[in-house]
Amino acid sequence: MGGLPDAHDAHPVVSSDAEEIILVDGDDNEVGFAAKGDAHDGEGILHRAFSLFIFSPDGRLILQQRSATKRLWPGYWANSVCSHPRRGETMAEATERRLRQELDMAAELTFAFKFQYHATFADLGSESELCHVFVGVSADPVQPNANELDDWRYITRAELDAELAAHPKRFTPWLQIEWPKLTAWLDAHPEALAI
Repeated sequence: MGGLPDAHDAHPVVSSDAEEIILVDGDDNEVGFAAKGDAHDGEGILHRAFSLFIFSPDGRLILQQRSATKRLWPGYWANSVCSHPRRGETMAEATERRLRQELDMAAELTFAFKFQYHATFADLGSESELCHVFVGVSADPVQPNANELDDWRYITRAELDAELAAHPKRFTPWLQIEWPKLTAWLDAHPEALAI
């Protein structure tokens, strides 16, 4: 386990339900904007999102445990970073910003694929996302933002496969969907993890 310091006030608040995110159609064409909170109410409104899978130079993946203060899937394990580009922001700007904000890391990112999914969390809201998936390798130290995640750890691909099979309810729905797709992509593109 990576572990986090206790003082949440030492870390910047980097997200808000009021920030505007990008609404899209099923072909990922921009169709408007909505406050992040509104886009996740009820059944959700389809919006653009991204998932980052950051590996260490020895091939281990960074997993994060979402903060217990998150509205949707609090305390669940997820991929390294997941978020949304904001209104007026390119995907490259958004992914670089969020990797720095959540883990204080930098990495050259390679686009792998995108997929659409919908998942509801109790009666608290839903994710309805067209999600862009990226892979990167970084030797930077992980310096997590305690306002965004409660814990983090490195894990091998085989270990994650085993944990997902044994305890799927510990993981976010998007990780459960995208991990098998990503492992197939990584098998076909081993150069993505080369440094």
